[in-house]
Amino acid sequence: MDNNTTAATQLVAQLVQGDFVGAWQRLANDFQSKMSAEQVQKAWQGVIAQCGPFKEQIGTHILQIKQIEMVIVTCAFAHASVDVNVAFNSTGEIVGVSATPTGYLEQQVNATYEPPAYVQSALFREQEVQIGQGEWVLPGTLSLPVGDGPFPAVVLVHGSGPQDRDEAIGPNKPFRDLAWGLASQGIAVLRYDKRTKVYGEKMSHMVDTITVQTEVIDDALAAVALLRYTTQIDPHRICVLGHSLGGYVLPRIGSADPAIAGLIVLAGLVRPLEDTILEQFTYIYSLTGTLSAEQREQLDALAKQVALVKSPALSLATLATDLPMGMSPVYWLDLRGYQPAKMAQHLKQPMLILQAESDYQVTMEDFQGWQDALATRSNVQFKSYPGLSHLFTPVEGGGKATPGAYMVPSHVIEEVVSDIARWVKTSLQ
Repeated sequence: MDNNTTAATQLVAQLVQGDFVGAWQRLANDFQSKMSAEQVQKAWQGVIAQCGPFKEQIGTHILQIKQIEMVIVTCAFAHASVDVNVAFNSTGEIVGVSATPTGYLEQQVNATYEPPAYVQSALFREQEVQIGQGEWVLPGTLSLPVGDGPFPAVVLVHGSGPQDRDEAIGPNKPFRDLAWGLASQGIAVLRYDKRTKVYGEKMSHMVDTITVQTEVIDDALAAVALLRYTTQIDPHRICVLGHSLGGYVLPRIGSADPAIAGLIVLAGLVRPLEDTILEQFTYIYSLTGTLSAEQREQLDALAKQVALVKSPALSLATLATDLPMGMSPVYWLDLRGYQPAKMAQHLKQPMLILQAESDYQVTMEDFQGWQDALATRSNVQFKSYPGLSHLFTPVEGGGKATPGAYMVPSHVIEEVVSDIARWVKTSLQ
């Protein structure tokens, strides 16, 4: 067993023994500044809450990812097997630790993308672009239909987390499906890497000031601005498609730039974000059967964090560790009182609101919220799709999706792509 593998297995042993300070001390200095011993403890307890008590280390193997050597320690828990991924730099320092479903990293590294049948690659071309200027410039891809144009265009806005331009999760790339599918039908599509992915380390040092404005909205507006001055794009037929968190903040984007021609919501929340986080964890924990003591403890702690978000006691002095997902009070205060469906009532842009009926993250309750708020607007259309997950991909068996559904290779269904294309061509006149 080489030095890195030995260090990785010892780190896992310390986590199992509850020696979180000792495990934290193994981390490189730069990594220690981003993750405290308390956060290490919470992360490990979160794994136990989802997967049950630790049983044993099953084995190890090494995955080389560019200059990083990833030692993957596969561990058996009561309800599932998990890979603890320990990343080493060239000098043998631990610069990253994560827990993922068994085989997830290899699947991501080795996954090959096979376009869905509805993609006609001869009908479009792609070019690399840059979104924004200065310190936050982002790399992106513009999919342009063949021909002179001017073409209608769609900007794709991601969900939560450090997403890439394809919104890749496991082997699935829903934003690439949408971009190539729509471009095959004569619609230009701009997608880009999210700020939290490109500048993750830099943003980790300014977490106390981050809001959805800096995380999502500013870059979406910059993407729209880029298209307005792009040859072959009709500046009067640019719309924005927001998925998940992107759909949740889409009314803010539409309000900030009334010249945006249309808004498309895919699985957009209308309920408070903190409530849905608690709901999601409650559902995920329920999949293991009877809740364990650790799971109940985790849910109780999360419920207290959610209550604090809603409390008048929430202030800039509140610790991020006392709030859901470790997000700062600035983030939560910015969202206080935000009701996306009600804000959308005051927008003039036409809207298309789509929902996957088997989605456990954003549910039919949210879809109903959009309908209730916008039913009187004649330029808003609604549609839901049975048997689809949060990614608008098919769910095996058609029941409610689980996190495992995201690991099954699939594509956004053709009906969703065609419905969006039809709406763009008929509603942005």
